[in-house]
Amino acid sequence: MMNYGSPAPDPPAVHATGLTVVRGPRTVLRALDFTVPRGRITGLLGPSGCGKSTLMRAIVGTQAKVTGTLDVLGRPAGHPTLRNRVGYVTQAPSVYDDLTVRQNLDYFAAILDPGRAAAERRHENVTRAIADVDLTSHADALAGNLSGGQRNRVSLAVALLGAPELLVLDEPTVGLDPVLRRDLWALFHAIAADRGATLLVSSHVMDEAERCHRLMLMREGEILAEDTPDALRTRTGTDTVEAAFLHLVDEAAAAGRDKERIR
Repeated sequence: MMNYGSPAPDPPAVHATGLTVVRGPRTVLRALDFTVPRGRITGLLGPSGCGKSTLMRAIVGTQAKVTGTLDVLGRPAGHPTLRNRVGYVTQAPSVYDDLTVRQNLDYFAAILDPGRAAAERRHENVTRAIADVDLTSHADALAGNLSGGQRNRVSLAVALLGAPELLVLDEPTVGLDPVLRRDLWALFHAIAADRGATLLVSSHVMDEAERCHRLMLMREGEILAEDTPDALRTRTGTDTVEAAFLHLVDEAAAAGRDKERIR
């Protein structure tokens, strides 16, 4: 009797080998190797200018001059079949100021799921996404009249429209007050736990690292470490992720000086 065995496991949400991005004379990402597991919140932590946004653009397929291997949900990054499976929120809100919150979402929902037959499904998705980001009471307000934090949440609602398997969020909590930050992180955890989605969330605020299941710590276009917050603290003998990050920066700097001396 032929034994077919167990079905092959799903590929990771993101897998990169030798991922490199060169912009003009500058190498922005330096031969990165990493994996983002499914169904978890992975934090991409590092100072401004270290390459986080470039890495996120590469993952969603909008970054030019990418070399190496980069697979997303089992497909090459930017593949047409990923269009409805990946949600992306940039640092700048991607909304139309002269439309209301609901009109913005109606517009993007029609692009994602066109046709008259899908009208009822689109309406349900729009209503759910607005409620997810706690903007139901502002659904009929013009986006241009909202606060910066509210506009950020409209962009997040747009990304949630298609119930994506992977959400790529570029510093989604910048400029938000502590209560909204707390509420958004609660939403992120609910999306991962209840819907099985994967979230890749960038930040330069180290205390947000403690809210992630897994971390990738970046500096100057390189990944210093990727592991759970607990494992990183244990590995470096520190009490916080920020202290662990600083320890790894010092360790990398010392290794670089040693290489220079050997030369």
